[in-house]
Amino acid sequence: MQNGVRWLCLGMLAVVGFVCIQQGWLGLLTDKSLVASYIHSHGVPGLAVVTLAGAVFTGVGAPRQILAFVLGYALDGINGTLLSTLATALGAGGCFLIARWLLRSSLARRFGQRMRQFDNLFRQQTLLKVLMIRLLPVGSNLATNLVAGCSDIRFAPFVVGSILGYLPQMLVFALAGAGIGHANQYEFLLSVILFVVASLIGAFLYHSRKTRALTDPVSSQS
Repeated sequence: MQNGVRWLCLGMLAVVGFVCIQQGWLGLLTDKSLVASYIHSHGVPGLAVVTLAGAVFTGVGAPRQILAFVLGYALDGINGTLLSTLATALGAGGCFLIARWLLRSSLARRFGQRMRQFDNLFRQQTLLKVLMIRLLPVGSNLATNLVAGCSDIRFAPFVVGSILGYLPQMLVFALAGAGIGHANQYEFLLSVILFVVASLIGAFLYHSRKTRALTDPVSSQS
């Protein structure tokens, strides 16, 4: 009975995802002018719809940087950062729970070795290690979410570490979008400076031998 319910939920999610992609609904989030117009005309309900759509958008593996840029353009640098980070965190949390409740047994056969590595590396200091992974310019966000969901790590430190790790890069791209949307050259310049700083930090972390060991279980390679 329980397996039947899981397969039913999985089938419903697959249908919803197919319809969203087929109708091009998720692609609308890449149109900064359309998103800005929708939010300004619908107010708080529009923000809620865009946030949920952004969660699905990033949850299926679309670049979170695009969402931050678009929301920075539609709102401003700070609000765009906060809303895009919230949406991305919801997407990551959703993937984690779907993997844990619906896909764990099937993904274990596909990512068994990565899951064991992930468990061994992330069982202690989960929050700090997830934060480090999110700061790195390597790996797959979707793969990280799925492997983490199939592992034995706890949900709360995974989400908190993800949020803290997402924030710097989301701020960079939201400020870039705000600089273009509101013709504020200082915000755009600040985003460029922050991007360079974030890239340097990411490069330093990636070339750290210890950090490379962390990226192996969640890299985008097969």
